[in-house]
Amino acid sequence: MSGAWRIVAPRTGGPEVLEREDIALPVPGPGEARVRHEAVGVNFIDTYHRGGLYPLPLPTGLGTEAAGIVEAVGEGADPAWVGRRVAYVAQAPGTYATHGLAPVARLFPLPDAVSAETAAALLLKGLTAWMLVERCARVQPGQSVLVHAAAGGVGSVLVPWLKAAGATVIAHAGSAAKAARARDSGADHALHLPFDQLAGEVRALTGGRGVDAVLDGVGADSWAASLASVAKRGILVTYGNASGPVPAISPLDLLRVGSIFLIRPTLFDYIETADDRRAGGERLFGLIAGGTIRADIGQRFALAAAADAHRALEARTTTGSTILIP
Repeated sequence: MSGAWRIVAPRTGGPEVLEREDIALPVPGPGEARVRHEAVGVNFIDTYHRGGLYPLPLPTGLGTEAAGIVEAVGEGADPAWVGRRVAYVAQAPGTYATHGLAPVARLFPLPDAVSAETAAALLLKGLTAWMLVERCARVQPGQSVLVHAAAGGVGSVLVPWLKAAGATVIAHAGSAAKAARARDSGADHALHLPFDQLAGEVRALTGGRGVDAVLDGVGADSWAASLASVAKRGILVTYGNASGPVPAISPLDLLRVGSIFLIRPTLFDYIETADDRRAGGERLFGLIAGGTIRADIGQRFALAAAADAHRALEARTTTGSTILIP
């Protein structure tokens, strides 16, 4: 027995479909590294893969980020990588495992200031925040931004990142306690109110103008409020479907609410090149080292209890980041 194993979804469905499966110790191919995982990140997209919203060939592994130690490298890879602390974003789901393979070119070396748990909690979420703030919305000092799910995994990174960018942050959260967490992380205004009242409050806080940008990872439930909250010629970035996919829209809808821009990005298009990966990683790790971004790890689950992590995530009972420990 290799001692290696993973969590697998043999079929789509609820958290109960997840199973533990023994696997052979992965052998790195040319240019690859085998990483022994010390911590694994949990993201809402994992529930989309498990449930079938984003269909994958079955059975499928889950998870798209992990951190740990390089144990071996394949042909053509620099052996100096062996023993190094790294994190990576997987090109295909499968990091809910004791070990994983990744191209050496896509590894993020971890500086001393960043632990494996911090990297697993923040790499994907932090790169997503970098993409949203600096590459999609291109937030400038003095602008105003509405952040949905502001105490969640990505939201809890977005709030301090936006403050570091000089923005006025209006945070919206699903409970009073979560709104308080968003306020503690730097939000100028932290709201907890029904979506049908949100745009009115946002307009009141901005003198009737609306916000320059909305960063929306909620999806269906928040869609109407997001559209109604954007200032003329502002931008709405929809990057998640926590409450389900957004409804079909017409370009005329964007005209009617003020000639706004709409983007639906995926991170992998923004870290496709080595230069982009380097830029995003250096920016994220610099903000972590400087104390701007902190690993708000609200939940730790054993890897074998991945189903419980999914239940908590979908029940909206989590705060900050969730990680699995092999």
